Amino acid sequence: MNILNTGSKLVVLLIILTILILLGFALFGNREAIKVSPLVGKKAPEFTLKLFDGEKLTLSELEGKTVLLNFWASWCMPCKQEALALEKSWQKYKDDNVVFIGVNVWDDTSNARSYMKKYGGEYPHGIDPAEEIQVDYGIGGVPETFFIDASGNIIDKYNGPLTTEIIDYFIPRAMNPEEQTS
Repeated sequence: MNILNTGSKLVVLLIILTILILLGFALFGNREAIKVSPLVGKKAPEFTLKLFDGEKLTLSELEGKTVLLNFWASWCMPCKQEALALEKSWQKYKDDNVVFIGVNVWDDTSNARSYMKKYGGEYPHGIDPAEEIQVDYGIGGVPETFFIDASGNIIDKYNGPLTTEIIDYFIPRAMNPEEQTS
């Protein structure tokens, strides 16, 4: 039994090939076309973060230091995946004038505290209850991480779970932003 004639088979084959080509381009295509955050290259939006220990941290207080600003949530599996890499990297860079800051978003405070006990690093973490920081930074999901230089400019942004290798790529760029322009 022949359901499709030769012409119909060719049309189906062309449709399948077109879908495969589009899928291949989406997966492996021109990465230069990927849009970067409009905040990259600009002054980082100022914020005051209420830390889980009750203290407050203001970004402007950190001027002169390189900052890794990581947005996370307790229900986020990729956030759990990157937690160990963040802690290892924090231990590596903390004596190099680098500050890591964790900002908990879209979360219940008790769940966030439980997450902190299990996955939290020794670096400061806080909550953004009014969602002002996440709006100012244009957060669309978690984890998202910004790398800020000592002058307070956003050098890079990374979406997705970090690894130590990824952090080792971005931190030196934020520590030496003049090397990127030369």
